[in-house]
Amino acid sequence: MGKYGILCFMKTSSHTQTAEKLEICGTHPIGRAIRLLGDMWTLMIVYTLLSGPKRFGELLDTMGNVSPKTLSQRLKMLEEIGFVDRLAFAEIPPRVEYNLTEKGLALVDVIKAIDQFAMQYLADNDQTSSSSPDNLKPASKQSVQAV
Repeated sequence: MGKYGILCFMKTSSHTQTAEKLEICGTHPIGRAIRLLGDMWTLMIVYTLLSGPKRFGELLDTMGNVSPKTLSQRLKMLEEIGFVDRLAFAEIPPRVEYNLTEKGLALVDVIKAIDQFAMQYLADNDQTSSSSPDNLKPASKQSVQAV
């Protein structure tokens, strides 16, 4: 059954087989990982939080085109599945910071691999990157140990 996750998108001969494979894709760990990592904003949130805790407004400013509603939904989802911690401070005005959990920090190697691929195959020759894979490091020593 382990290979079905990778075979999810292969051509099948009947609608029944396709439905069964799509169901496996939704329940198999590789299918869940692809859905999670296939969302651009989810990866951008993780990438942005690698440099340390951020407030909602900082995330909005850093990420550019994301709508507040989309950012809020993705942060809530990442918090629910244990990739992001939300820390609310008892202050006026209220202050909330988001940071990666140990589970979220486990994506460092995935982000590095995507960045390396992008730099090698998708970057314009005229541009230089300020975020090479060597610069993608978790924000704290504790974070490094978690990865």
